[in-house]
Amino acid sequence: MSSTARALVVGANGFLGSHVTRQLLAAGRAVRALVRAASDTRAIDDLAVERAIGDVLDPASLGAAMDGCATVFHCAVDTRAWLHDPAPLFRVNVDGLRNVIDTALAARVGRFVFTSSIVTIGRSARGGRATEADEIAADEDAPAYVRSRVAAERLLLAACRERGLPGLALCVGNTYGAGDWAPTPHGNLVRKAARGRMLFSWDGGGPSVDVDDAARALLLAETRGRIGERYIVAERWLTFRELLELAARAGGARPPLWHVPTPLMEGGVRAIEAVARRLGVETTMTMASLECSRRIPDMDAAKARAELGWTPRPVEAAIRDAVAFYAAGRRSAEAPG
Repeated sequence: MSSTARALVVGANGFLGSHVTRQLLAAGRAVRALVRAASDTRAIDDLAVERAIGDVLDPASLGAAMDGCATVFHCAVDTRAWLHDPAPLFRVNVDGLRNVIDTALAARVGRFVFTSSIVTIGRSARGGRATEADEIAADEDAPAYVRSRVAAERLLLAACRERGLPGLALCVGNTYGAGDWAPTPHGNLVRKAARGRMLFSWDGGGPSVDVDDAARALLLAETRGRIGERYIVAERWLTFRELLELAARAGGARPPLWHVPTPLMEGGVRAIEAVARRLGVETTMTMASLECSRRIPDMDAAKARAELGWTPRPVEAAIRDAVAFYAAGRRSAEAPG
């Protein structure tokens, strides 16, 4: 893609979207960042980037934002797997994507790079690590968050096959690194462990990746990825026990003392969820969140490495970067004004 070709980053203020924006700017690209009026933009406030105020649920704002853009990097996603009412997940992840696709087709963009998720990859029927060929069955009983991401990815790939959208999907693993202002759910685990606030670990985990490497995969996909294909973007599998121990060591804190077996973990999560429902509040500790983390298989990112020329660094380095970022933010907050 020409260095003069303008790129639109949808969800540019998010964790991954902000890193995509940074790397595009570093490459000398013209970039427009689509953010909502109420968005937390700390992740890009230090960047001299053109901003467009809009929303994936507002088609008119999308048309104005996409005007003159050759590539769309779609990084907007609602990741709140714990919601009692899953309707927002489908509005943003599916309906919002449909609006962006429709606008991109009308604008005749040259490439559409979609941020999908590892939750859309099914378990390997052959045994061993899953690949992009492994699909989740249409009738599989999956949490609402997983269903929303699967529906979004299928919408994107159908638009490529049937409507001529020059798009592709990157199935990105759990991302870690600096710049996680929110923080993300997995980043929050790292932050707590680094402060010695995680007393136990539990079963499960997932394919993981440095957020900078994930962003670089999106940029590589713009020029090297094949239209209508999906690519796994993950460096390696991390169990929750390993993740929390790595974060604790990086933060100089005590690692989790106990490992909670699955039946006990499920019982505790059900109790927390029941209390939250009774009080009418949201909690990230839900059976849906737990199921999302446990259903993900180990995966093989050989396709991204071979076709995109993607070479990620060890995810341990990203966890150390994340811990340093959270520690710096804490010191800044505690500094006298």
